[in-house]
Parts: sequence; structure tokens; C-alpha cells
Amino acid sequence: MHRISVALVRLRECSACRLRHAFAPLALVLVLAGAAVLPLLPRLPSPAVCVVTFVVSLVLWRWPLLRWIALPLVGAAWCGWWADLALQRRLPQQLEGADLDLQVQLAELPDRRGDSTRLDLDVEHAMLDGRPVALSGRIRVAWYGETPPLRPCSRWQLRARLKRPRGASNPGGVDMERHALQLGIRATGYLRTEVTPRELGLARFCLDAWRERIAHAIERSVADTRLAALLRALAVGDQRGLDDAHWQVLRATGVGHLIAISGFHVGMLALAAAACARWLWRCCPRLVLRWPGAVLEAPFALLAASVYTALAGFGLATLRTLLMLAVFALAQLLRRHLPVTQSLALALLVLFAADPLAILSPGFWLSFAGVALLVYALREPRRRAWWRELAPAQIAMSLGLLPLTVWFFAQSSLVGPIANLVAVPWISLVVVPVTLAGALIVVPLPHIGAPLLWLAANLLDPQWALLRWQASWPLAQWYFAETSVLAFGAAALGVAWLLLPRAVPLRGLGLLLLLPQLWPSPRSPAPGDFELSVIDVGQGLSVLVRTQRHALLYDAGARFPSGFDLGEAVVVPSLHALGVRTLDGLIVSHADNDHAGGVDAILRQLPPKALWLGDPGIVPGRGRPCRAGQRWIWDTVEFHMLHPADKTSGSENDQSCVLLVQSGTARVLLTGDISARVEPAVAVAAGHEPLVLVVPHHGSKTSSSAALLDSLTVQQALVSAAYRSRFGHPHAEVVARYHERGITLVNTATAGCIRLRFSPRAPPQTIEHCRRDRVRYWTE
Repeated sequence: MHRISVALVRLRECSACRLRHAFAPLALVLVLAGAAVLPLLPRLPSPAVCVVTFVVSLVLWRWPLLRWIALPLVGAAWCGWWADLALQRRLPQQLEGADLDLQVQLAELPDRRGDSTRLDLDVEHAMLDGRPVALSGRIRVAWYGETPPLRPCSRWQLRARLKRPRGASNPGGVDMERHALQLGIRATGYLRTEVTPRELGLARFCLDAWRERIAHAIERSVADTRLAALLRALAVGDQRGLDDAHWQVLRATGVGHLIAISGFHVGMLALAAAACARWLWRCCPRLVLRWPGAVLEAPFALLAASVYTALAGFGLATLRTLLMLAVFALAQLLRRHLPVTQSLALALLVLFAADPLAILSPGFWLSFAGVALLVYALREPRRRAWWRELAPAQIAMSLGLLPLTVWFFAQSSLVGPIANLVAVPWISLVVVPVTLAGALIVVPLPHIGAPLLWLAANLLDPQWALLRWQASWPLAQWYFAETSVLAFGAAALGVAWLLLPRAVPLRGLGLLLLLPQLWPSPRSPAPGDFELSVIDVGQGLSVLVRTQRHALLYDAGARFPSGFDLGEAVVVPSLHALGVRTLDGLIVSHADNDHAGGVDAILRQLPPKALWLGDPGIVPGRGRPCRAGQRWIWDTVEFHMLHPADKTSGSENDQSCVLLVQSGTARVLLTGDISARVEPAVAVAAGHEPLVLVVPHHGSKTSSSAALLDSLTVQQALVSAAYRSRFGHPHAEVVARYHERGITLVNTATAGCIRLRFSPRAPPQTIEHCRRDRVRYWTE
């Protein structure tokens, strides 16, 4: 009986221990669930509500059964309070467009691209007309033209024109306002060079200076700039040298998490440092007479991980791994056993408590979810070799992260699991150690470090060639249409079901729950109907016209000298989000960059079946010229080219392709950048029936003449222009001209993307204005 009693006591103690071990991850999931609700809200609860909610959750904590309610409330209150504080610290609206005199410190490595240099600056002091103003924290500015040497951590006196963080508002693509909030960027803008910027000196301690010296040393040691850029990313987290070709390969193969200092790399280095410490105490056995070997290994591992994390600039993935290692090290020093799940939960809790807005970053969720899936896949010790565990672990991670990847990026790499099977061990176990060894000694001992970097480049070269080949496979990268939160939740539940132990029956039914997210059915226009989407591309134009089974794109947005391509970054993701798989036609109205700059990205990713050009030089040797009289019909919707005529003379803008789309009484006129000189002829060709007008030349004062507006019957006018356009579009006189005639004027600068539905015998219906209908609490 005594033995049975002892066994029962031990069983209860073991069960309680397991319950405590399981409680920490589950409690953290509930805290994050509460915080994750906030990004879905159009506005935040007030700070007073957040404080009251936090107090209520503390009161509820007294009762164990109510703690499951208290935990989500704690997460929501803490994150909501921080988010409100961050929004209040943005640039005051009355300072937008003003020239501010700033005293700043360079916060990140300067990024030179094309004709400008991007700078992240920490504002120390700001003045307007000699008076101090309320602005502090991080800003991001562009310095156009040539710059003097920009030393890391240098302090400067300069003048800048700023605005609150603002980006394009469309289906798909990156939400720049959310991104700026997560990074703590208070304002964006550009330097005013009429006042010469003046360097004030250097900060006393500068980690970025160390990173910059290593990056330059890698450039000198590796002749191949393509490989040098990759090694810089691996060694010091410097991604400035990665161009569009690099990122295309990384996205298509799903190995972007490796070509940077990732958490896995930090963990491998920590293990290597622990192994060195173990060798040290085995060489000196007297060391373990005072301290256990495990206690000696922990500080070495933590120190190595800290150095590598510093090289990465304390990125999110590396910081997560460092926190996990710190928890492990503390447990070792205190001689406590700590399961991996608890250490992961504690690291995540510390990161969330210190920076609740980290939940706005896709990397936050992907990083911790990836580690959790890896722990789950390897939860049971097996007798197989480690390399035989890679395939099951990779499959579990690829499948488990699929809903998150599709939710955040609307795309997935189909060759990713195959590419990672080779890339993960080769890069992490071979390339990274050699790269890091070379990077750490190349500055003090270049004769030793340079050959190591050369060796790392040659080890990376065949792997990169393999990745480029895999990226060229058909369907290597797959894009998904926009889905709802419910579809994401169903997919997450389906993945959890699929990853249950093998003994669980009917696991395959989890695949059905993935279908709403992976195979959505976007609503197509009815026969005879068509939809118009004016995509928000800032100062430029890109318009999608969809019929029941066809899609036409009119213009493609701009590509800037810095390399930023609105066709790649905005137009293509918007088309994918709207469910456009193929383009039946592409019209490039004329050769101006803000209309034709993104054409190459469109031709590369969504090659159209037909191509019309306002200028043959836009795409030499391809397409047909736009000519008045061209006509075709898709799904009973008529398309008429009204301009230019065969021998039209005048400016390039006046050669713009002008297209009339018509179905019954529903009509839309796309005008490019035509001026008042040719507008009367276009008005005659268009006729007097009511129509929706895409305003010529973004509302320039040289267009939208009284003759045009008096000749047409305009139901609604749509302007594609940038917020606080430096060209002043739409011009005040033009706006007044439309208002005098009672015409509703809608501008993408304030409305975001504009989507309308047209039916043959009904007035146009607004589907959405993205900035109004997709509003989140961070939206301007």
C-alpha cells in the first residue's frame, strides 16, 4: 500500500509538472490571440479603455477559471495602449509639407539606389522657423543626387520636408503604413538641399560602423558582385546589395529566410560555441570542480549568439533566437530543467512585452511558428540519422506555415520544400561558418579573412546556381486571390488537423479546410457587365477592366531610378489579389514613365495575349500601335480606340491611347495624358451619352478643359494622383471646373483604389474605395 501511495503521489506531481509546462505555451497563445484581434479593427480603443481592460484582467486573474478570459484581455490592452502611443508620435498633420530644420543621427546603414540614398534617421531636435516642434524618434528620408561620405552613426544638421507615413491602398501588396508603424517610423520625406547638410560628429559607440567595414571588406574580397551581395547578407545582415533578380529567386524557391542572418544560423553558432567550451573544460578538468560543464557552456553559447545577433542589427528572427538562448542559459545557470516549448514561450513573451507592435510584422508570426513546428515535428526522439529527419521536418514546416504565408504574401513557393532540403544544411552548416569566420577576421587580418571569404563564395556559387534553376521551373511560384479571415482560420484549423499524430483517423479531411484559402472563387462580372479598378499607384496610372472571362490592363504605373517598380510592387500583386490569372490585353497609353515604367514587370509576370502601344519604342518589336477605329468585343462588352488618328501630330502626351469601354448605356473613357488641344476631337468621338471619365493627365491644368466637360455627360470623374503630389495634381482650377458642373471627383490619393461595377442598363455602382472600406487603425 505504501508503494502504491508513493506511486500515486509521483504521478500527481508528474501530471502537475506537465500541466505547468503546457500552461505557458497555451497562455501565450491566448495573450497573442487577444493582441491579434486589434489589426482587424478600423480604430483603436482609447487609452482609458485599454487601462480599464488591463485592470479588469488583473481582477479576473484571482479566479483560475476566468484566467482564460483574462489572458486575451491582457494581450489586447497592452498592444492597444502601445499602438495608440505610437500613432500619437507620428508627425503632426500641421507639419506636413513644412521645411523642418533637424538635428539627427544616422540610425541604419545608408542605402544608395539609383539617383537617391535612403536614410533612416533618429531625430534629436526639430525646429520650424526657429521654433522647436514636437517631433522625435525614427524618420525615413531620401537624399537625391550626390552625397558626401555618410559615416554610420554620424550626427547631422539638415533640412527636410516630411509627411506622415503613407502608402498605396490596394488589394494585395505591402501595407506601407502598417510597416512604418511596426518599425516605429514617424515620418517620411526628402532632404532640402538649398541648405547644405552639415555633419556634427560621430556617436561614441557605433555597431553599424563595424558592420559597414565588414561589408566593404567582403566587396573587396569577392569579385563576383552577385555573390558578394549574398555573403554580405549572410555575414552582417546587409541586404542593400540584393537586387530584383536576387529576390525573385529567393521568393520562387522559398529560401529567403536563409539568405540573411536567420535564427537557425544563430542557433548553430551557439551550439558551436558550446562545443568549444566543452572542449575547453575537457582539456582543463579542474574547471568542472567548481562549476558543472553545462554551466560553463551556457555563457559561451550566449556570447557567440549575442555577437552574431549584433552583426544582424538585432533583426527580429535573430532576436527571437537570442532570447530563447538567454532563457536556456539562465535555466542552466540556475540548474533548472526547462522544456523547449517553455523557453520558446518565454522568449516570445519577453519580445511581445518589450515591443507589442512586433505582431504587425509577418516575420514575427512566421519565425515563432516555424520554430514551434520544428519542435513539434522532432518532438519524439528517433533512432534515425539526423539527415533523415530533414524531410519530415521540412514537410511539416512547409505545410504548417502555408496559411500564414498565403495570408501575408498571397503567394507560395511550390518548389520550396525541395529547395530547402538541400539549401538548409548546405548554407547553414557549410557556407555560413566559413563566411562568418572570414567576416570576423577580414578587417584585422585581411590576408587570412579574404581567402576564407573567397572560399565561402565558391561554396555558395553552386547552391545559388541550383536555386536559380529551380526558380525557373514552371509553376515554381504560385499566387493566390484575396481571401477572408474566416478562410485563413479554416486553413489554420485544417493544417492543425493534418499535422495530428498518425493514429488520428480521417486526417486527410483537413485538406478540405484548406480549399477556401488556397482555391478561392473571386466573383466575376455577369455576362454583359464589366468592372473597372483604378489601382492606387501614386503619381501615375494603372487601370484594370474585367469582363466575365477577360481582363485588360491600361498602363502599368512608374518605375523609379532607385529601382522601385510600382508594376512589380503594386500592380501585379493587385491583379493577383483580384483573381486575375492571365491578361488578355495590355494597353500602354504613351511612353511617360508614370504610365509605362512598370511594363517590364507586367510582361514578365503576366504576359498579355495582346499588346497595344501609344509609342512603339516602349516595347521594341512587340505589340501594335493604338489607332482610332480599332474595335473588339469581349463577353458582349465593346472596346473602341478613339485616339490617336494615323497622322496625329503634337506632344507625346497627345499621342496617348484613348479607349472607350461600353456595354449598353454603361460607358467608361480612359484618356491617358491628352491635353486640351486634342480633347475636343476626343469628346466628339466619345459622344454625348453619360459616362465615367478617368481624368486626363491626373488633373493637370493643361487638361480637363471646359470644352471637354461641356461636350461630355460625365457621371463621375476618377483621378489617379499621388498624396501631396509635387506636381500639384489635381490642380485647384481643374477641381473647381468639375465642381462647377456638379461632377463628383474621386481621387486615389484620398480614396485609394477605386472599383466600380457597370451593367448595361444601370448606373455605375461603387464596389469599394480601398482607403475607406479597408481601413485599419493605422490607416491615414
